[in-house]
Amino acid sequence: MRKVAVVGAGMTNFVRRALETPSELSFEATKNALDSCEMNLSDIEAVAHGSAPDAFDGIHQKGEYLSDGCGGWNKPTMRVYVGGGTGVHALVHGWYHVASGHVDTCVVVCEEKMSSALPHAQAFFLTIFDHTTERPLGPTLLWIFAMEMNRYMERYGYTKEDMALVAVKNKNQGAKHPASQFKKEVTLEEVLNSETMAYPVSRLDVSPVSDGAAAVVLASENVARRITNKPVWVEGVGWNLDTAYWATRDLYYPRYCEKAARMAYDMAGIREPDKQIDIAEPYDPFDYKALHHMEGLLLSPPGKTVDLLRDGHFDQDGNLPMCPSGGLLGVGNPIAAAGTMKICELFWQLRGEAGERQVPGVPRLGVAQAWGDLMQVSSVVVMGK
Repeated sequence: MRKVAVVGAGMTNFVRRALETPSELSFEATKNALDSCEMNLSDIEAVAHGSAPDAFDGIHQKGEYLSDGCGGWNKPTMRVYVGGGTGVHALVHGWYHVASGHVDTCVVVCEEKMSSALPHAQAFFLTIFDHTTERPLGPTLLWIFAMEMNRYMERYGYTKEDMALVAVKNKNQGAKHPASQFKKEVTLEEVLNSETMAYPVSRLDVSPVSDGAAAVVLASENVARRITNKPVWVEGVGWNLDTAYWATRDLYYPRYCEKAARMAYDMAGIREPDKQIDIAEPYDPFDYKALHHMEGLLLSPPGKTVDLLRDGHFDQDGNLPMCPSGGLLGVGNPIAAAGTMKICELFWQLRGEAGERQVPGVPRLGVAQAWGDLMQVSSVVVMGK
């Protein structure tokens, strides 16, 4: 397999209701990524793009609809979809196109326009549940995740305040991001006093419904070195799919995340991730999930993660910055695009181009992770200088 680098990155603003069509959002992110490395669409040989359920955009076979906006006209194009895991998994698909030698350049672009899903995007998730054993209960993702959050807290003696500290950290960090849906900082009291959605999940424990897109440009080693003197290498990739039957699993630990992480770390030659990884971008659609995934990524001992959080270990200037982008909680959550936003963040951080969000020192390795489907999918990418 050939070495593959990320040579460019770009994204749209993440907003509550975009005026642009899904195809236009994809075009904007793709153009921004190409412009960042002074490449043209004619330089791109393949496209890997991702988007979540067709129902969000209200367009059946959305992959075909989005392909031209992604730059896929007359090029090999593949749509990736594993729920919230899509944004990182799409990069894995793009990496394979280049690493295999099939192409030298590939654009990876992920898009979501959730505002088109009326009255609310949550309504479209009912049909992901088993039609016989689960759907008659009328479940929503919120109360499924509330059960997972409650089990996680109960297992280790964590409190709602412990979880809310993540929301405060990430939302306030996200206020520094130029593409963020939010520009206002929040307090711990505001998070704790926000409306209860499904106990113990409150409104500000949850990332928002968002529209947006993000993209990166991949290149083989010989091409990458001609394009930039600061390539960021894809050092390892991993993914794992657990059972969809959430009721048969103990939800306190994300074993799918650990297995995906080990796959990526083995490929990258990482033996002590908590010592070797400099920046982590775990998937954080809920505040507790950031901590949950840090444990699954083997970056924190289970049951000790809140102690590290309270000690500042995961702050922008801490020993292991967690979500310096602000994450989904702080920037926004257009589902598929959210994971790719994390890839963009690692690219900027490892090149020293993250502006006000830049972590101190000279970071050399970062990990991005995304999570999706019915609490069962994890995709992980390790990137390095």
